Amino acid sequence: MDGILNIYKEKGFTSHDVVAKLRGILRQRKIGHTGTLDPDAEGVLPVCLGNATKVCDMLMDTSKTYRTTMLLGTVTDTQDISGNVQSRTEAAVTEDEVREAIGHFLGGYDQIPPMYSAKKINGKKLYELAREGKELERPACHVEIYEITVEELCLPYVTMTVSCSKGTYIRTLCHDIGARLGCGGCMTKLLRTRVSLFSLEQARKLSEIEKLRDEGNLERILFPLEAVFRDLPSITVSKEGERFLYNGNPLIPSNLSEENGNRDGSMVRVYDAEGQFCAVYGFDLQRGQYRPQKMFLPR
Repeated sequence: MDGILNIYKEKGFTSHDVVAKLRGILRQRKIGHTGTLDPDAEGVLPVCLGNATKVCDMLMDTSKTYRTTMLLGTVTDTQDISGNVQSRTEAAVTEDEVREAIGHFLGGYDQIPPMYSAKKINGKKLYELAREGKELERPACHVEIYEITVEELCLPYVTMTVSCSKGTYIRTLCHDIGARLGCGGCMTKLLRTRVSLFSLEQARKLSEIEKLRDEGNLERILFPLEAVFRDLPSITVSKEGERFLYNGNPLIPSNLSEENGNRDGSMVRVYDAEGQFCAVYGFDLQRGQYRPQKMFLPR
């Protein structure tokens, strides 16, 4: 199968567990996920099958939306409720102070990744070092919080919806909000509600995937590879131009039978003469030609 499944990752599974289970369910080896969710987290996990594994990295780079609950007054070594408690104090803050502190993080900020994370320093994952009792100085990573909305405020608990850039740790955001308030904080729940075009409402649990497989209905929930690029303009290659496309060569306007791009340097979807999605190209303004960015030639 080639395409993308929108999986609902349940609590207790790692993202790698989901891939391993899907390999058994689908009897297919070529499967990849699009961004790690911690075992205690739930929600949207797009999983790429076959030829679609080529877009795993692209989906990892997209914005994501989460619903999270933060507990003020508690600090843990993992920055979530599953970790060892390092301090516990009364969250003597007002609702207005909490809203002000949360609003401070809207926009860009430099976030220090947690020790309990898969980020690598000198070739070793931070969580491996943390389990050895080591703590290293970590360089801050610039992240973007596009939107942050307080959904429920029942102190010391705060529930928020956060839309953010790739690489954002929501538990670290909770930790940082708590630090700004002076009482500390940690994350108690995390639900990922959106990754790119993949939403929570469409996500299916592994048990549902098995049922659909048995019914022969898996194809109807499989997103086609080109759906990831649905917002890009498109070009169609003429029959004579197909040999250039199939070899991954640049394309000039005379190779095309249809052109909906603007030749402004942006990327376009590329179809062959039969209307089959084959690649993503970008227009080179200096050379006056479309050049390949990612090839998805059918097998």
